[in-house]
Amino acid sequence: MDIKTKIIATIGPACDNAETLKAMLDAGVNAFRLNMSHGDDATKKELYSLVQALKLPDGQRPCILTDLSGPKIRITDVLPNFSLDVGKTINITNENDADEHHIRVTSGIGFKDVIEGGQILINDGRIKLQVIDLVSTQTLKCETIIGGEIKPNKGVNFPGITLDAPPLTDQDKMDLRIALEMGSDWIALSFVRSAKDLDSVLAIMDEVGVRIPVMAKIEKWEALKNIDDITKAFDAIMVARGDLGVEAPPEDVPGLQKQIIRQARSEGKPVIVATQMLESMVSSPTPTRAEASDVATAVFDGADAVMLSAETAVGEYPVEAVSIMNRIIERVENDENYHMLVKSEHLDGQGTDADAITSAARQIAQYINASAIVTFTSTGSTTIRASKVRPTVPILGLAPELSTSRRLVLVWGVHPVNTPGIKEFKEVVAVAVSVSAAEGFAQKGDHIVITAGVPFGTPGTTNIIRIATVE
Repeated sequence: MDIKTKIIATIGPACDNAETLKAMLDAGVNAFRLNMSHGDDATKKELYSLVQALKLPDGQRPCILTDLSGPKIRITDVLPNFSLDVGKTINITNENDADEHHIRVTSGIGFKDVIEGGQILINDGRIKLQVIDLVSTQTLKCETIIGGEIKPNKGVNFPGITLDAPPLTDQDKMDLRIALEMGSDWIALSFVRSAKDLDSVLAIMDEVGVRIPVMAKIEKWEALKNIDDITKAFDAIMVARGDLGVEAPPEDVPGLQKQIIRQARSEGKPVIVATQMLESMVSSPTPTRAEASDVATAVFDGADAVMLSAETAVGEYPVEAVSIMNRIIERVENDENYHMLVKSEHLDGQGTDADAITSAARQIAQYINASAIVTFTSTGSTTIRASKVRPTVPILGLAPELSTSRRLVLVWGVHPVNTPGIKEFKEVVAVAVSVSAAEGFAQKGDHIVITAGVPFGTPGTTNIIRIATVE
């Protein structure tokens, strides 16, 4: 059977053709990420069309995740060949032109508050400044702690400094509209700081008349403070370790990854681990042993999916990167220690009837050695709830809406199937048995466990459990 932890691959110049993308699907890709940080509107639409033209074995196209750029702050103006020595003072600003005393950063942001010892990190922390004075809401006076050459377009992080920046830039708003127009299945919102950041995305979705799930990328220091509310508000979480590893001390990132995964799992929200998982494969046909361990750790931690970024977008070995990630996941999921972790893990639900039924379905499936758990779902909630308890058998997510089936692709252990809507309870067993056999999850004489909700089509009403035998 397929691996249970899903693989997301980023499309870029290294794989933006049908032949390579098809090879990546064959190697184990479950969904494609479109990074809105690059390209013009026409180029972005071409990428959507490229993925839409691909066909999976069931005749449908792959799942598409649109990753909005967010208010990324960069060096926009600096003197040529400009370097900072340790101890030198410099102003970080967006209200003055660059000179020997000023480095200009992205406009449209302000500095609202600075905690004692607030830092500014440039180029992934290679250069470190410490704020010594809030000159104005657009200018910070800093002392150089770690020096080096300053170049345009390098990223700037502000751990400990509250930024006055919108959740969506004007470009993000245009990219979101394109994503909704082109039929994206998921939206990833970058640099989330609080649950309220979701409001700007939902406002545009309401205006367009399309609602698709939104995942929060956790990469800002403020997000760590607000992780409870963010996890409750958003539909999924991404541990975006690139900027997170700059905003937080690197020694804290492994623990934060486990904490965020645990938080998302406890809320029943899918969680993705991303960034630099197999980074050396940008230029090497094999990963380092540390990178293999990194992917394995994310699987052991309980991630729903792991993501490849530069490895497939601009790397020399996009197909190989997917293949190796797939092999690592498969090896972990067949490891005795992994099974012990899954069996020993008990995540508390919300105390609802649906949680009780889902937990019972897991135990029954294990007790009777069932071949699969079959869930009937309209919005995906029943299937996601089944995934939360990490059963030892595959989960079939039967959904009448094709959009729901595609979104479930990112959920751990779920094999989504688009089926006609069920109108009467007597259809449930017949359809579950038929689909589980047709999809290769059960044979004649096998048992399956079925969960569903009545009345059908009503979200969040998981209230039925049934055992059936494949005839």
